[in-house]
Amino acid sequence: MTAATRVRLPTMALAMIALLAALVGGLARLGWSVPSRPGLVAFHGPLMIGGFLGTLIGLERAVAIGRTWAYAGPLASGLGALAVMTGVPGGPALMTLGSAMLVLAFIEIVRRQTALFTIIMAVAAACWLAGQLAWAAGTPMHRAVRWWIGFLVLTIVGERLELSRLLRLGAMARGAFVVAVAVLLAGLGLTSGAPDAGVRVIGLSLIGLAIWLGAFDIARRTVHATGLTRFIAVALLGGYVWLGIAGVLALAFGDVAAGRSYDAMLHAVFLGFVFSMIFGHAPIVLPAVLGIRLPYRPSFYLHLAVLHASLIVRLLGDLAPWPSVQRWGGLLNALAIVLFFANTARSVLSSRSTA
Repeated sequence: MTAATRVRLPTMALAMIALLAALVGGLARLGWSVPSRPGLVAFHGPLMIGGFLGTLIGLERAVAIGRTWAYAGPLASGLGALAVMTGVPGGPALMTLGSAMLVLAFIEIVRRQTALFTIIMAVAAACWLAGQLAWAAGTPMHRAVRWWIGFLVLTIVGERLELSRLLRLGAMARGAFVVAVAVLLAGLGLTSGAPDAGVRVIGLSLIGLAIWLGAFDIARRTVHATGLTRFIAVALLGGYVWLGIAGVLALAFGDVAAGRSYDAMLHAVFLGFVFSMIFGHAPIVLPAVLGIRLPYRPSFYLHLAVLHASLIVRLLGDLAPWPSVQRWGGLLNALAIVLFFANTARSVLSSRSTA
């Protein structure tokens, strides 16, 4: 077993711990009586985005490029999240180091394969680093989180662009994609001087990307297949709807620092869009990263359905506003993620028992 292989499981464990801490902190923020610490509540966002998602993406890229040094990035962000949740100094700096290492990993990827999709994902990593630097420097969280939205959205759309090569997109389709990405980056840049206008421009870009993905992603075709292929397509197409909803909310509300409209915007992106992608891609990514078998099971639709239904409940509670409905929606959001891991573990264990 190589050193790189030995570090995968501990790094994945750190990501899972960060996710659990983020879920607990999020429930505490909504008013549920759960065992928590002040750090979990205050840093719910960084734990979810950098501690869990950043570590997961960094680990996936380290596996892809096959270089031992690349594992230092996800290990740093995972350890940084652990420090943040326990109150040990240096957590934000370690998470920032993790984001910087991901940038270096993508520089290596672009060097090996210079293509539009690799460049987009490299820019996504730079957005994570920009957000981490802003947060570490004391910038208010609602300002840093915009760059983290850029990180996750551009990472995902870059991956989908790579797969869309199978459709042999024309010049107009590729041009529309580039314009939507450019508008997103312009919005991010604009937020430093004109935050309200910048957020609304970001909203326009999210709507544009959602429309582009709905029109040109290969999921439009594979949704007519069966089994795992269809499940992935359903998860992706549902996520694109939430990306569009997030864009509409950002366009409508602009620069808000807190409150129910802020909650609705962020969770439409991070839960509706990003976790739909995670649920859909997990049967492919987890075997590649951890070397395990994860056969498809129809029960996977359960956690996907609970995710979407619970997010509808949460947004209704946010926008009505119905505080109790929002709280229950948040609890059901957490349940969807727990169901995802339960179904995943069940599939892995059943595959081992029949091997």
